[in-house]
Amino acid sequence: MKYYVNANADKDGNGTAGSPFKRINEAAKLALPGDEVLVAPGIYREYVNPVHAGTEEARITYTSTTPLGAVITGAEQVKSWQPYKDNVWVCRISNSVFGDYNPYDTLVYGDWYFAAPNKHTGCVYLNDRALYETVTLEECLKGGVYECSWVPEESVYKWYTEQDGDETVIYGNFQGKNPNEENVEINVRRKCFMPSVTGIGYHTVSGFNINKAATNWAPPAAYQDGMIGPHWSKGWIIEDCEISNSRCAGISLGKYYDPDNDHYFTTKQVKSPTQMERDAVCRGQYHGWMKETVGSHIVRRCDIHHCEQGGIIGRMGAVFSVIEDNHIHHINNMMELGGAEIAGIKIHAAIDVLFQRNHIHHCTMGIWCDWEAQGTRITQNLLHDNQRPPFAKNLPGSMMSMDLFVEVSHGPTLIDNNILLSDASLRFATQGVAMVHNLICGALTDVGGGTSWRYTPYHIPHRTEVMGMMTFLHGDDRFYNNIFVQKWPSEDYVTYDDQDHSNDRRENRLVGTSVFDEYPTYGEWIAQFDFTQRPNMRTLESAHFGHLPVWSEGNVYLNGAQPWKHEEKGLVVEKGAKVELVEKEGQYSLETNIYDYLKDFKDRMIHTEILGKAFEPEAAFENADGTAIRFDTDYFGNHRGVDDVIPGPFAAGSGKIKL
Repeated sequence: MKYYVNANADKDGNGTAGSPFKRINEAAKLALPGDEVLVAPGIYREYVNPVHAGTEEARITYTSTTPLGAVITGAEQVKSWQPYKDNVWVCRISNSVFGDYNPYDTLVYGDWYFAAPNKHTGCVYLNDRALYETVTLEECLKGGVYECSWVPEESVYKWYTEQDGDETVIYGNFQGKNPNEENVEINVRRKCFMPSVTGIGYHTVSGFNINKAATNWAPPAAYQDGMIGPHWSKGWIIEDCEISNSRCAGISLGKYYDPDNDHYFTTKQVKSPTQMERDAVCRGQYHGWMKETVGSHIVRRCDIHHCEQGGIIGRMGAVFSVIEDNHIHHINNMMELGGAEIAGIKIHAAIDVLFQRNHIHHCTMGIWCDWEAQGTRITQNLLHDNQRPPFAKNLPGSMMSMDLFVEVSHGPTLIDNNILLSDASLRFATQGVAMVHNLICGALTDVGGGTSWRYTPYHIPHRTEVMGMMTFLHGDDRFYNNIFVQKWPSEDYVTYDDQDHSNDRRENRLVGTSVFDEYPTYGEWIAQFDFTQRPNMRTLESAHFGHLPVWSEGNVYLNGAQPWKHEEKGLVVEKGAKVELVEKEGQYSLETNIYDYLKDFKDRMIHTEILGKAFEPEAAFENADGTAIRFDTDYFGNHRGVDDVIPGPFAAGSGKIKL
């Protein structure tokens, strides 16, 4: 059955083509497996709460009949502003507008939130751009530049809020603009399109503009807010949408809600935050965390931008998903929020998740895979400018920037055919990683660190069932056929300890694999075990808790990048290499001379058997369906010839490469 929705219809109808509903949620109450909801262009100021699940064979589909023409927003327009003083105006909103969730009385806060909790989930927007919240009316009146912002020229637009009885009072510094003559909106609803209960699976949401919601902080052991998402279910497709201006997260692929584990550390404090994460994983089995019931979502071809926690997030609910062909940019650039959940994509337990052909830039972090990046594959992505601008001050409680962060996972995590152009390419607080055929212009950081005493789960291959838990030995990493270029200064970067500046430390910015010099080869590692003798647990304890081996072969090191001391068949060229990303009218290209230095340098074809298995889960670097991978296609999908395998993400190189 087809239901029709048109916000601009003369009157509310019955959902037929001749008499459409005026609100999408009216159709969402009725849609059953196989039904289609066709939404005409217009602004839909509502919360869409699907009631019925589709099936794998008969999905429930929501389509904007004009691409991006149907706008679902959590905001309301305000035209009742009154002049207050100088550039500042004031409005009063009855709290009855907000129901049981007032964004202007609710702070962004929760587990793993490190910045000062002084920002609300509400926000004010001037012509689709968020204003900066101040903690005092005086700051709002002053309208000065916010020193931590990545976009300082926008930070002079301010807002401030306070409660007055049963009214919310909002002040706005619009820098000389009359807000009643502009498009000024405020967050009212917490989300835009998400089931309120779990198990509402197999929905397709296609072609919508979804924006401006009062989402709250979404840590891994809590209900995870997002403007749109499947909650805790299976088989959603979110495609061809524009997702923007979430106070926290844009798309949430979710976690179950468990009141006994929700924001446990913030509310109870008596267990370590890492322990509550282990609890969350184990409690997930009770909440139906199985391949048959949760995950397997697709997010594709979406433009996701200007969200202040994350573009796409998920904890356990994202397993077996595909995230592809998205443009994710300008995430957390306001720098009002700070904590350990901020990135263009932040997924906990990215088991068998495929990240491919995404373009991610100007984010605090690009892709962050935290815990259980087992079977994860990151391939054919372009990441750049994911680094704090030199003019922006560090926000206390904010995270370091980089293209990729893989944290406290036992692998196998496969990173292949990517272009990584920021000053830090991969934060390596993990083990069991394979990097193959990448162009790497930034440093590998936190090697052997960042994990402290934590131990985390690993799983039955291609399943969610927990196989075991272990602390981190580090190593078990592989580097084949990559090109490393020292594009940025090689001097160490000073990282900040917000609570103790005497604990500030220096972080590596030297590009290459030399950061693994203290790690053994496989031969050195396996020599600790004498398989001709009966094993002795006590004497082998040092081997069981020592670093795991590293493999590195066929890599190219340019412009000062340094190889691992046991590099095999590598090429080192000290000076002269250049890599520049050029953008013109939205089209990107690489201008480079690196292929002048490669000349006839080649290496062998890499495949799953060469990479072996990640040590702890004893799982291969293979496809999610268990089939082997042969790295015979490049960044573009072009074929690599058997006799012509060159390092890097391109099957053939040139001086200018259109991306």
